Amino acid sequence: MAGWRNGQGTALWGRGQGPTFGGDRRFGLPQGLVALVLGGLLYRTIVAFWMLPGFDEAYYYLYSRYLNWSYFDHPPVVALTTGIGWWLTGIISPFTLRLGALVLYCVSLWLLYLAAARLFSKAVGQMTIAIATVIPLFAIGFGILTSPDNGLILFWSATLLVAAWEFFPNPSRLGHYGLIKATYVPTWRIALLGLTVALACLSKYHGFVLGISLVGFCAAHRPYRPALRSPWTLLALIVFGLTLFPLWYWNSQHDWISFRFQLGMRFSGDTGSGGFSLGQMIGYWLLSIVYLFPLLGFPLWWVAAKQSGKQALFWASPSLSGGEAQEHLKRALILWLSLPIMLLFTLLGGKQQILPAWPAPGYWGMVILLAAQVLVWQRHRPRLIRRWLWGSGLFLAALSMVALLHLRLGILQQPSTYALFGGLIPVDQDGSTELIDTTQMQRLFSSTPEIQQALDQVGFVFTNEYYLGGYFAMAIHPLVDLPVTAFSQDPRGFAFWFNPSDWVGQDALYMTLERFAQKEEILDSYRPLFDNIEPLGTVALRRGGAVTETIYIYRANNLRQAYEYPYGPSASALPQPPAGVAQ
Repeated sequence: MAGWRNGQGTALWGRGQGPTFGGDRRFGLPQGLVALVLGGLLYRTIVAFWMLPGFDEAYYYLYSRYLNWSYFDHPPVVALTTGIGWWLTGIISPFTLRLGALVLYCVSLWLLYLAAARLFSKAVGQMTIAIATVIPLFAIGFGILTSPDNGLILFWSATLLVAAWEFFPNPSRLGHYGLIKATYVPTWRIALLGLTVALACLSKYHGFVLGISLVGFCAAHRPYRPALRSPWTLLALIVFGLTLFPLWYWNSQHDWISFRFQLGMRFSGDTGSGGFSLGQMIGYWLLSIVYLFPLLGFPLWWVAAKQSGKQALFWASPSLSGGEAQEHLKRALILWLSLPIMLLFTLLGGKQQILPAWPAPGYWGMVILLAAQVLVWQRHRPRLIRRWLWGSGLFLAALSMVALLHLRLGILQQPSTYALFGGLIPVDQDGSTELIDTTQMQRLFSSTPEIQQALDQVGFVFTNEYYLGGYFAMAIHPLVDLPVTAFSQDPRGFAFWFNPSDWVGQDALYMTLERFAQKEEILDSYRPLFDNIEPLGTVALRRGGAVTETIYIYRANNLRQAYEYPYGPSASALPQPPAGVAQ
């Protein structure tokens, strides 16, 4: 125990390298860390300002416009993190939608630093932030784009920090593993964990995995099993349930549709969900390595595997000394809060398509263990580690700037006014044109008299795909305050924000993209709903002087009967749509 109390343990640092088991108790931020966080904020601000809105970001804008206790496909926190920027500024733009993400990510980094410093040392904390700042999946998915992950990673980090406070407060509260001299006594912080986990759940459903992982950590390690029997845990459950009231209440009013969607409905139409494929799982795992950046992703998984193996040996040798036991328990806490989410979605990737952000919270915690290992390597190869970090950061920054310039100016597009080397990618084969410039679309709408006049006359706007609804809403709402909806059999939140029967007797505008306008069956499916639908005009979006997308707009006169959604409050109340209506 003396080694633990005096900070002379050698398992992580080697002799004379600094404290390992006690962790740092002071929460001051090193000057270099502040510069690192501010530098990352400056970079992310530039990207957030220039980058076009993503499909989901435009959709989450509607969350923030139609506030509710919860939503069809996500809990409510994303509405707050997305809306705070444009509520404060009154400006609807991709940048204002991302202001919440920019600020919250800085707080998340600070909490992650505190957790790493508490468990190990300030040096580990600073290296953790250095690595996290470089990883593109974190910077983009958590720190630039507005998404449910902004709140999730904030409260995930808070949970890790509170758990570090609770389970590793000081040497006097916990003795040897296997030969306990000082018994762990649960404290009020367990109730605080109930709050932070619940807030993570209100951000994204991944939070439930976080809660189960905490229980697993306590159950798997004998010193912490008293936490599961503590009155504080009962209070934590009460706090957890009360905090989740918005989620329970909204779903109880809507046939528990969110849980049914997340646990089954969203995968029912997935063509890759037939059976488990090892090859597909490996493919998605390798893709996750790409999103992490291979020079960081492979070491991250290697550390996860290595530490998991050490934990297995630890279980087989429970008579380790106090300092060594504490070292293993701290690493076990990180593994329990990281590995389950990493492995769950990696395995799920062998059955169906997964999104890059789904396993990312697990990578976030695992970075602490990678940072500890990197400091060990740094003692022997400091120049190599320095080149690895700086080289990765500079390469990724340069690559992201090229991608950003292409998204905005089309520097790799053929043709383009700003093309380098004459352009490399034909505009009709460029997938980046899928992102829609809502600011340009708004400007074109306002400068086209027939469109502006029609917006002033109709009662609502509809489109054929739910993800397009957010794009059109971002372009329209600065001009007129019109409801924008989607008449689709995959309507997501639109089925709950509006009741189409309220618009019976009103005129509408139908907006869609060129590729959908070319499918006559889509337009024909809407004709029975209206007296008539006639073309109003088109709007061409350009990048680098070339047309990248064309918006088709139709005037739909007199809604005769409401469109019926497959779910939502109006689904059972409305009559069946006539033959031919979009399914």
